Amino acid sequence: MPETNAPHRTAAAAAILATGLFVALLVAAHRLKPELDPALCFISELAIGRHGWVMQSAFLVLAASNIALLLAIRPWLRSVWARGGAVLFLIGTIGVVLGGLFVTDPINTLPEAQTTSGRLHNLGGGLGLLGFLGTLVFSVILIRSTPWRPARMAVVIATTILVVGFLHAFVSISTIAARHGGVFGPDTPVGWPNRIGILSGCLWIVIVAWQAARLKPPES
Repeated sequence: MPETNAPHRTAAAAAILATGLFVALLVAAHRLKPELDPALCFISELAIGRHGWVMQSAFLVLAASNIALLLAIRPWLRSVWARGGAVLFLIGTIGVVLGGLFVTDPINTLPEAQTTSGRLHNLGGGLGLLGFLGTLVFSVILIRSTPWRPARMAVVIATTILVVGFLHAFVSISTIAARHGGVFGPDTPVGWPNRIGILSGCLWIVIVAWQAARLKPPES
């Protein structure tokens, strides 16, 4: 098989395309629900009610991009640390699948009034934190990998964007939650931090997948 058709390159291309499709579906979901202010709602709320299947599909496409990215960098993941990172990353991907399959409750739903679907969606969000740890493990492994030396700076930049985006989202949303007694409402500005966190992860996938496609995998 020609090197240009190497499986890891096909997986890298799939990861990039799927991530782009996720962003496109996210934009489409906003267009279909203009009544939702992106500054004041989580992206999960786009799955509530009419046209909600668009956002649900977006989550499932994002999960597919995660799997494709894992396959793209798999040739360089051979250590025990790499296997641990893969487990964390896959758990996070399961969380994204849960986010797509189960619709969240409205933002102002009290904890005791949450539906089973809402609780499972929130569980998916919690599992996503483990996926974030998996991406950090992958980043460290790739940065320290000799074959990835030509792409080292790109991975450093991608990881910096990922960490800054995640910390911005986590700190901002946690601060807002503390100010409102742990209950969000229609006037809580959680939207942009949420989107920045998600899109920084998408950018990490695209950059790492692009670099993986340019490199020759190690011999088996």
